[in-house]
Amino acid sequence: MPYNKGSIKKMLPKTYPRKHVAHEIYDALTHFKSLVPLMDRYVYNDGTTKNLMSLTGTIPVMLEDQTYNIPVCLWIEESYPQTAPICFVRPTHEMMLIGGQYISNSGEVVLPYLEEWKSGECDLLSLLQVMVAVFGDFPPVCMQPHPEPEQAPCWLQFHRQAEVLSKTDGSMHLNLTGEDDLPFQEHETNC
Repeated sequence: MPYNKGSIKKMLPKTYPRKHVAHEIYDALTHFKSLVPLMDRYVYNDGTTKNLMSLTGTIPVMLEDQTYNIPVCLWIEESYPQTAPICFVRPTHEMMLIGGQYISNSGEVVLPYLEEWKSGECDLLSLLQVMVAVFGDFPPVCMQPHPEPEQAPCWLQFHRQAEVLSKTDGSMHLNLTGEDDLPFQEHETNC
């Protein structure tokens, strides 16, 4: 769905500086087309919740000459642009978060750009561009390792047919045949 400044402004509660925030979101969306603005419930660390504007989607990041779409969510508080957005990397179920210098174990983005946020000098578009550059050098996610398929137990590796045969002396033996109907192995037992 294409967004314009007017439609974004209508999404924002009156507690936001609507004209300014709508303009910045629109600028970000013109460069990062897979992001979507929406009002959603944010849960703070202390458990309190608040409906906040968010930009959710993916940003394209170049790694070793390939573009990867990194899933992110930027939460914009009512105090924006005086305060920096709260940003997270949101790995899909196929991905695994790589915590490190710029990503906390919870997925929160911890960049100097955010820590040194200055109203009037910093904006959403620049923040997203910084994230793209940093994530290109320090990827925040990787694909989940797929476990090696477990090898079937020996007795399941071959389709076998078992046949218990009696000998004339009263002993019994087990005859196993493989898929090619050739005898696989014989085991004798006395009963």
